[in-house]
Amino acid sequence: MRFQAWRVQHARNIWRKHPGVRNDDQLSLGERAADRLRNSMGSWGFVFGALLFLAGWMVGNRNVGFDPYPFILLNLILSCIAALQGAILLIAARRSDAIAAELATHDYKTNLDAAEMIRAIETMTSEIHGHVIPSSTSDPSAD
Repeated sequence: MRFQAWRVQHARNIWRKHPGVRNDDQLSLGERAADRLRNSMGSWGFVFGALLFLAGWMVGNRNVGFDPYPFILLNLILSCIAALQGAILLIAARRSDAIAAELATHDYKTNLDAAEMIRAIETMTSEIHGHVIPSSTSDPSAD
């Protein structure tokens, strides 16, 4: 189980070392913040923390707190968080699309380079073949 968790973590971070993707030093402050927020909001820790916060708010404000039962202030806070969270997730999705585009561009360039190398190898192979094996136009019985 531990090895599998390591593999998942490794697979999530392997694109960071890809030569076609900008690394942390080349990202803007907003892109780095969006990545961090996306990673924290998309975790079980965030879900459980939010549930604990909600339960604590409701227990602390049952009948005598500053925000009694219909929890109007809590609803306002949750609405604001939802609005901001949606925007942050859209920013992070754009960042994810940019990473995919950078990877695709790098892969395309790599494929073009590989095709050029294959053509060069085919040409060299044909030249070697022409020097090693005599052409079929010469008469082998003439030797």
